[in-house]
Order: sequence, then structure tokens, then C-alpha cells
Amino acid sequence: MATVLSVSGSPSASSRTGRLLRHLDQRLAAQGHEVIPLDVRTVPAEALLGADFRHPAIVEATELFARADGIVVGTPVYKASYSGVLKALLDLMPQYALAGKTVLPLATGGSVAHVLAIDYALRPVLNSMGAAHIVQGWFTLDKDITAHEDGSVTLAPAAAEALGQVLDQFSGVLGRTSYLAAAS
Repeated sequence: MATVLSVSGSPSASSRTGRLLRHLDQRLAAQGHEVIPLDVRTVPAEALLGADFRHPAIVEATELFARADGIVVGTPVYKASYSGVLKALLDLMPQYALAGKTVLPLATGGSVAHVLAIDYALRPVLNSMGAAHIVQGWFTLDKDITAHEDGSVTLAPAAAEALGQVLDQFSGVLGRTSYLAAAS
């Protein structure tokens, strides 16, 4: 169906955010999408912090954004905003890297006090990058994500249901977009 770039903006290798995204990737793949994971923490710090647009990792990330039909952006919330490593990567992408793309913003955090970070911090940046459609995002509490040693996660039932709904909405929009692109 569609190619989905799944971007984890967590700086931690053992992050619930990253594990949640990889869990959701499986559902998207089961729906027929090609899913490409991108963990921003694996992009060399010198490329991100030095704004090295020609660094091979930045060139590759730019190509992945260009290739994707849809983007899932997941981030932990720190100080009421998305992560600094995600910001650093988005700053190095072309101004309209999301033009024509469907985007699903997701966030995780320890308190419902951070739930608006998606709408007030992340969504404006995604919009400024030209996203064609930003579907309803979702904030998941850390306590609703149980990480297992094998890398898998178990979600609290209410969180699993809500995430399933937003993911299915995202997938549905991608399916319609792919159909329209093929018809033209």
C-alpha cells in the first residue's frame, strides 16, 4: 500500500517511546504498509549538532523522508515539548520535507500535564514543514506501556484501543492517498 517512515525521537535505546513505535510498526506492516524505522538517536551527534547537511546519515534521513508516503513521529515529552534530538533532525530536513505527506504525531510522558505537547509544540513544526494531512495524534502515559526484556511492549487496554484507533485512521488516510495517487 504505502511506505511509512516511523521516526522515534527518543534519545534512549531502552525508551518506551521507541518500543511503542516498533510495536505500532508491526500493526502497520500487517495492514500491508512498508514500514521503515528511523531512531534519531542513531544519527551521529556531530551531524545533528553541527548541522552537517552533507553528512551521509543526514542525506539518508532526507531520502527516507522524501520516499515515505506517511510519517509516524513519536517522541517522549520533556519540559512540555518534544525531544531535542527530534528537533535537531527536523531542523536539518528540507523546509517542506513533509509536503504531500500524511503525518501521525505520537507522544509519551509521565503525566497528563504534558498531553498538549502534541498540539502546541509538535503539530506546528510538522505543519510548517508542509504536511498535507496531520491526523489526530495521541499521548500515551508511560505507566500504560510495559516494556519487556525481549524489546516487546504490552499496552494497558484503554491505551491499546486508543492507539489502535488513531493508527487505523492514519492507515485509512494512507490507503486513500495511495489509491488516488495510483489513479492519477
